[in-house]
Amino acid sequence: MFISQAYAQAAPAAAGSDTQSTLFSLLPLVLMFVVLYFIMIRPQMKKQKEHKAMVDAIAKGDEVVIAGGVLGRVAKVGDTYLNVEVANGVELQVQRVAVVQVLPKGTFK
Repeated sequence: MFISQAYAQAAPAAAGSDTQSTLFSLLPLVLMFVVLYFIMIRPQMKKQKEHKAMVDAIAKGDEVVIAGGVLGRVAKVGDTYLNVEVANGVELQVQRVAVVQVLPKGTFK
């Protein structure tokens, strides 16, 4: 009356189906990383490559916009620094990577 019947438990599932369920549980995580790569990482790498090519192509006389929004003409080119003339007789020494954009000739007066 007070003691209930004890029944045997069912056998555990086969190992093959357990491995398959583990792979399916990891699939959403892998898909998220693939989507993250194509939406965020790849475009950022492309943008960095384009900026590096632009900075490497800067030559004396180019008209540029510096990171602070200052417009000027490149007066002197060095390995890591540029001298940018922002007004007659006024030159700023800036890092090459501070150049945001190269403007078309004749934009800066």
